[in-house]
Amino acid sequence: MHEKSQELLNKAVADELSAVHQYMYFHFHCDDQGYDLLADLFKKTAIEEMLHIERLAERILFLGGEVEMVPAWEVKNIHDVREMLDRGKELEEGSVMMYNKFANECSANADSASKKLFEDLVMDEELHYDQYDNEIDAMDKFGDRYLALQSIERSKSRASRAPAE
Repeated sequence: MHEKSQELLNKAVADELSAVHQYMYFHFHCDDQGYDLLADLFKKTAIEEMLHIERLAERILFLGGEVEMVPAWEVKNIHDVREMLDRGKELEEGSVMMYNKFANECSANADSASKKLFEDLVMDEELHYDQYDNEIDAMDKFGDRYLALQSIERSKSRASRAPAE
């Protein structure tokens, strides 16, 4: 029963797994470059995507299926912050479109609980999209100064923690 829903839920798990890997990769590189705010945004988004995986897996198991923990795609090695944000926005937009489609398919197969899960995920992914879009707007508005300010904030924060002589 609900084999189609299980298939769609596992496709979503694969997509979310890949997103977790990609966002953690971005987190590591933003952190390494001193961009704490963006590093934290990518880490927070990765954690939220992990929670999506958990919800999807719970639904798959409830339907009697097997959770397939195989990423859908490979991480892209992007070091430029603007390209990271563009990639994040692209990924979230793709997830919104896919989950809307999956919600409709679940509805057509009389699985309203999976439909609602996908609809809830759409809301989360739209929020992620908006966060990346806002960061891109800030970069467009302030240019390189935006990233420089993040790096300066890290330096100030670390300096304030240095032991007094």
